[in-house]
Amino acid sequence: MSDPMAEIRASFFIECEELLESLQDGLNLMDNGDSDSETINVVFRAVHSIKGGAGAFGLDDLVHFAHRFETAMDEVRAGRFVPDTEAIRVFFSCADLLGDLIRAARDGHVIPPEKTSPILDLLDKLVGCEEEEDEEELEFTPAALSFDLGDTAGLPDIPGLPSLEGVPDLAETDLDSDPKLVAAKGFDITFKPETALYTSGNEPLYLLRALRDLGDLEVECLTSQIPALDALDPDLGHLSWKLRIITEEPIESVREVFEFVDGLCTLDITPLATPVDFSAPDDDGPSIADLPNEFNTPTSPSEVPAPDNSAVSTTEPGEPNKEITKESPKQTTAKETPKPASNKASSAPTQPRATVRVDLERIDRLVNLVGELVINQAMLSQSVTEAGIAPNSPVSTGLEEFLQLTRDIQESVMMIRAQPIKSLFQRMGRIVRESSSSVGKEVRLHTAGENTEVDKTVIERLADPLTHMIRNAVDHGLETPEKREAAGKPREGRVTMTAQHRSGRILIEIADDGAGINRERVREKAIEKGLITAEMQLNDADIDGLLFMPGFSTASEISNLSGRGVGMDVVKSSIQSLGGRITITSVEGEGTTFSISLPLTLAVLDGMVVRVGGETLVVPLNAILETLTLTDDDLKALGPETHVVQIRGGFIPLLDLGAELGYRPPQDSYVGGIVLLIGQEDGNRAALAVDAIEDQRQVVIKGLEGSYGRVPGIAAATILGDGQIALILDPTDLVSQASGKTKKRNLPVQLAG
Repeated sequence: MSDPMAEIRASFFIECEELLESLQDGLNLMDNGDSDSETINVVFRAVHSIKGGAGAFGLDDLVHFAHRFETAMDEVRAGRFVPDTEAIRVFFSCADLLGDLIRAARDGHVIPPEKTSPILDLLDKLVGCEEEEDEEELEFTPAALSFDLGDTAGLPDIPGLPSLEGVPDLAETDLDSDPKLVAAKGFDITFKPETALYTSGNEPLYLLRALRDLGDLEVECLTSQIPALDALDPDLGHLSWKLRIITEEPIESVREVFEFVDGLCTLDITPLATPVDFSAPDDDGPSIADLPNEFNTPTSPSEVPAPDNSAVSTTEPGEPNKEITKESPKQTTAKETPKPASNKASSAPTQPRATVRVDLERIDRLVNLVGELVINQAMLSQSVTEAGIAPNSPVSTGLEEFLQLTRDIQESVMMIRAQPIKSLFQRMGRIVRESSSSVGKEVRLHTAGENTEVDKTVIERLADPLTHMIRNAVDHGLETPEKREAAGKPREGRVTMTAQHRSGRILIEIADDGAGINRERVREKAIEKGLITAEMQLNDADIDGLLFMPGFSTASEISNLSGRGVGMDVVKSSIQSLGGRITITSVEGEGTTFSISLPLTLAVLDGMVVRVGGETLVVPLNAILETLTLTDDDLKALGPETHVVQIRGGFIPLLDLGAELGYRPPQDSYVGGIVLLIGQEDGNRAALAVDAIEDQRQVVIKGLEGSYGRVPGIAAATILGDGQIALILDPTDLVSQASGKTKKRNLPVQLAG
């Protein structure tokens, strides 16, 4: 049986990643000049929520760091500190370390204090908050908890039972003798947590601490609902509290303390009219008997609210939006009974949709099963065709419906795997900050298209190559602030990351506004390293391609970021392993752009099945612009071994697919032959000659690199309906490496002497 607390803990760490994302969003807005109070509240709430959840699981290092960060953000929220650019950079560093601490706690690691102390000291210095010697604890006197449980040996811990040392016992307090409390402004509060409050990771102690910050607080813990020891269930909450707070704050501030536990407790807030003696309930004040029926302790398991082990956020029809989270309670909305719940804690303008978290392995299994379904559908289609069944027969009609259903299922499964690329872009923000600090440059990252959805596997495998490219842009692409000023540019460099869908693929661009590629220097370095000879004639694209050669580096000295000749060749290999391509565009003095083109998914694609030299191949459908049948007027000879095709006033190189792949020699004539017009990301086109077009179908991608390594011009393989294995082409890679030979070279005849 799985451990419910382990599941809740795992869910807490998942929610922490979401809170970190909100934190980064808020800081980015602040960095762009947005000082709106709600933006600041988003940042504060994220840190506060992480702190509260961490406290529930006893993650002391995380709680301590988050508390210091939260204190600084509270100064900003209260308007006592207005952050400048330097302060926001420190906030970003704190957010980065907060993420490190969360992941360390999740994985059971420890981050040493010497890594976190410098940034905390800088934070305190900037904001003007000195570190507290010992975090002030809200404790209660044991006298308020004096009850007899008999023999307490082996007594399990009771959820929500904090130490009560140090807080005045209301039974011993003479309110009438204290002139400060007589007719004072404040509130009487009765607070009874439900069991679900504890199972969702909340802690009443933090609520009382937050309430104490509003004024003078008096606390009485009500223990009469605790059952006898032999009937005690340690997984249930049995305590309730009576509270009195003397404060000038309005009732809305008191309600705000209980925001995150709205719906998880019984709460009553009454404005204070006259002092109430809690030591002996009478007609002038509330007593235990006056508490609502909800205070009754459940006596059977069926009455106990089930813990939220599945980490599901739900929205019920006709009800306010509800989401059980592990956030600390200070910034949530528990309302005065019977006022309906609100969505004050949410910064989004609309209510979130219902969501459910599912283990990725389950989705991967579903993807594999859908792939097998596609293959079986293709087999059925081929069997029906070979059997000669009429196209309008019930079997054929049913098969067409099955085909459409299979496609719909496949698209739905792919959508489940798809995720916004935003999380990856946010991770690159940290790389930019750390890299620029390491080389002493001022750099700002700009992003666009963060909500572009990509297959989750693609996102995970993009992290390393993008990290290399960002570091390369900061270290090599951008000039120092002094050189930028001398060139008439702003001191602060700019790195831009964009993502978009284009022609059935995902296009990611990393651009900088730096000095551009010094191609002469690149050429000299390549000659120096023996990668090329001095006699070789290279155009700009050829020189740019040298950057991806193993061992190439233009760095004059080794640094933390570069100079070891490892990086861009790894980037190219990683991108190609995803079925992608990378290209460079650079203008000297203006900057450089790296463009990465990737498939949307690594599972299924629409392809055109063609026949070449007796072999069956699949060409991705999104690469084909149109198909043509060549006439004599379309073909033009270009040199002794190549042809071009004239299409609508333009000329396009003709490539013989069979000859390029080595299946057969070039044909004697291409008149009447079929060509596929291939379009590339850079706008260039090529005409690919094939022997025949057999079909257009959806195919399941089967990787080859694990067994055969990378094969030029080949992206993957697939299994066709008849069980035959067919290679899936990478048209752009094929075109870039093609020889272009479409003629048999006639060798001169040697005459006999």
